[in-house]
Amino acid sequence: MADTNDKIKHVASPLARQTLLDGALTAPVAGKRPIRLLPWLQVVKIGGRSIMDRGRDAILPIVDEIRKLLPEHRLLILTGAGIRARHVYGVGLDLGLPVGSLAPLAASEAGQNGHILGALLAPDGVSYIEHPTIASQLAIHLSAARAVVGSAFPPYHHHEFPGSRIPPHRADTGAFLLADALGAAGVTIVEDVDGVYTADPSGPDGKKAELLRETSAADLAKFKGTLPIDTALVEVMATARHIERVQVVNGLVPGRLTAALRGEHVGTIIHTGAHQG
Repeated sequence: MADTNDKIKHVASPLARQTLLDGALTAPVAGKRPIRLLPWLQVVKIGGRSIMDRGRDAILPIVDEIRKLLPEHRLLILTGAGIRARHVYGVGLDLGLPVGSLAPLAASEAGQNGHILGALLAPDGVSYIEHPTIASQLAIHLSAARAVVGSAFPPYHHHEFPGSRIPPHRADTGAFLLADALGAAGVTIVEDVDGVYTADPSGPDGKKAELLRETSAADLAKFKGTLPIDTALVEVMATARHIERVQVVNGLVPGRLTAALRGEHVGTIIHTGAHQG
């Protein structure tokens, strides 16, 4: 009868005999910068209320501009929610629905806007894909086409974030989180203003508003005025691992998106907390 070995076999690991809840102990291993999964990818977030709600006069020029950009870039185009989501919020709040239930309802409208863009770009091989496909099969879709379209809302469906009755993590935040997770080359947010202003350019103090050509997430965290981006985006920028800057551009001005993707400074550049290394 063959001898048997009852000794336990161990796999060498720097995390052996450590609690995974102690950041100080796991930092030597987990503190390293993760690899970039799609370093050639450009993420473009299209505003729902600022662009999609304006109809053909705003959408078709953006579609034409994206179509011309396809030979130059591989794009993940993410759409936000518009005025219909605000109606959903109003009805949901009136019914007393929790914030976690409001998130997927608003995200559904962002997806509808994505389907519109995907349909308009279909002749160029561009399709709309859902979050699970983005998470697991984005690379193969981008090997078959130069761009894909998705919803910019993060898939936090039914997750409760305390302190707000409206889901705080919306389209801008979702687009940035996804881009940073993928290690994308850059993020461009397309709105209906030239960038971030010192005051709301459409508000009572609009004449005094000055465009901030360059700023940082740390500075915006102290900002008291109205921002054209989600407030939660400023918070997540501070812990970015890959994306070092985001540019906010005016999608109603032809050529701004093209220039931004080519590395030109045509809006407001926001520096995040990420650093090369």
